[in-house]
Amino acid sequence: MATPTFRGYRRTDGRVGIRNHVVILPLDDLSNAACEAVAHNIKGTLALPHHYGRLQFGEDLELFFRTLIGTGSNPNVAAVVVIGIEPAWTGRIVDGIAATGKPVEGFAIERNGDHNTIAAASRKAKEYVHWASELRREECAFGETWISVKCGESDTTSGLASNPTVGNMIDKVDAMGATTCFGETSEITGAEQICAARAATPEVGEKFLKTWSDYNDFIMANKTDDLSDSQPTKGNIEGGLTTIEEKAFGNLEKIGKTTKYIDVLKPAERPAKGPGLYFMDTSSAAAECVTLQAAAGFTVHLFPTGQGNVIGNPIKPVIKLTANPRTARTMGEHVDLDVSGLLRREMTLDEAGDALLDMTVRVCNGRLTAAEVLGHREFVITKLYRSA
Repeated sequence: MATPTFRGYRRTDGRVGIRNHVVILPLDDLSNAACEAVAHNIKGTLALPHHYGRLQFGEDLELFFRTLIGTGSNPNVAAVVVIGIEPAWTGRIVDGIAATGKPVEGFAIERNGDHNTIAAASRKAKEYVHWASELRREECAFGETWISVKCGESDTTSGLASNPTVGNMIDKVDAMGATTCFGETSEITGAEQICAARAATPEVGEKFLKTWSDYNDFIMANKTDDLSDSQPTKGNIEGGLTTIEEKAFGNLEKIGKTTKYIDVLKPAERPAKGPGLYFMDTSSAAAECVTLQAAAGFTVHLFPTGQGNVIGNPIKPVIKLTANPRTARTMGEHVDLDVSGLLRREMTLDEAGDALLDMTVRVCNGRLTAAEVLGHREFVITKLYRSA
């Protein structure tokens, strides 16, 4: 099929965004109130409160910085105001975002107090909103999109229809040169060898298996014999999935039939090998996974759901699709695309994939997703271990 185009925001670093947010980003939990005050003062800004950023260390601290810097650097963000309790770590976030060429300025509360910080940050945020409001979209090839995928509240309809719909689209956009990403390390348990075989090279397959094995070793080190209380979830079981293996094989339907992944990423790590499919080591928790993928630079997300999930993200549109007719009926306000016609044999998988591609192009052009309209802005930072 012909490669579609969309109208996006071309950023200084060459990446293309599909939204134009001015973000007020707290370095730490102590700065949430100041950020929310600035967002209240300046309409058209978006505060991203969270609960971490103090006394973290090692890889947990590095992941924290990757997540915050990556969030501010995402092409869907036009400009950023960073507020932190102290100047050094605030400056580290500012410097990381500034490397993209994006307008960003930081403010420290220590030795200034909330009132002075909020006033100064509000003035800068107002300046950024005026500037961002005059940016204009330009025509871009669809191959410039970065698309992440994750499923949630899966049931039997997920593996049969909605996940294969995503996979059908992934095969199509991979041929167009798009950059795509899947994850959910725990939910590949039972199909890990099949997933390893989908790698582009044996070396990448081994890298995936090590990532999965490290996760499994972590479970065993904590004296947990299996995932029976968490995987499958209660919603998965109610929807007809009886084992993690059933869930895993349905999960892998999201990467299509022909596309091979070209690298394995750490959580929130930006792809560096060029266009193609990537695996990212992520939690299976919806908000954590989507947050990590947004921090890696992905600008639109495909979220197939069986039993129904309400997930959104503050900076990245989340397109939800379902093949469960009950979910489409009872939770229709959360569903962007109903592909239950696949199960009734009213549409082919190719038609469903094309419908999802069409919806994605529309969202890239500015159509708001159900999650955006309903105000779902789940922003959840992954924490690896206890703070010092």
